[in-house]
Amino acid sequence: MAHKKGQGSVKNGRDSNAKRRGIKKYAGETVTTGSILVVQCGTKWHPGHNVKRAKNDYLFALCDGTVYFTSDGRKINIEPATEAIAS
Repeated sequence: MAHKKGQGSVKNGRDSNAKRRGIKKYAGETVTTGSILVVQCGTKWHPGHNVKRAKNDYLFALCDGTVYFTSDGRKINIEPATEAIAS
């Protein structure tokens, strides 16, 4: 029988890696088509105009434009960029 406790592992020595979730583009920022706006689990933020939700609940832009928020900051929209027509 051993009289001294062996070198064991600690009980609290584990932690998961950070997932880098959250808003990636804030109000007033310009985005291009396909840009990821929010990385989330579930629907903390909801898609608005010109924004779509992916299968993994990410929100992404459907057109070039500027980001703005509505519905108490929980709905994310894109104001399309108006391109000047060269004549």
